[in-house]
Amino acid sequence: MIQTTAIDAVMRTLGDPTRRAVFERIVTSREITVAELTRGSGVTQGAISQHLKSLKQAGLVAERPEGRNVYYRAEPEGLEPLVDWMSHYGLFWRERFADLRTLLKEMDP
Repeated sequence: MIQTTAIDAVMRTLGDPTRRAVFERIVTSREITVAELTRGSGVTQGAISQHLKSLKQAGLVAERPEGRNVYYRAEPEGLEPLVDWMSHYGLFWRERFADLRTLLKEMDP
């Protein structure tokens, strides 16, 4: 079964809409700095830094320091617990829908 602490961390982290928006901006960039993330976001640099800290702790982003800048990039492996969870329940629902389809065909031949 799926490791619950990992899925909990990913879901809790991505459950915040601002944090999810930060993550999406990182995903669409190869690498991005805090300053670039702050620009146009309507969120303070301090808040962006806190969101990045949460994303990093959940394994969703990695950082690379270079001089005075720190560059952030998405870590696709961090989403594995979520993908595993969705796959598990995807199979569950596909089986249920197949059963429902069979039942409906039996009811209305």
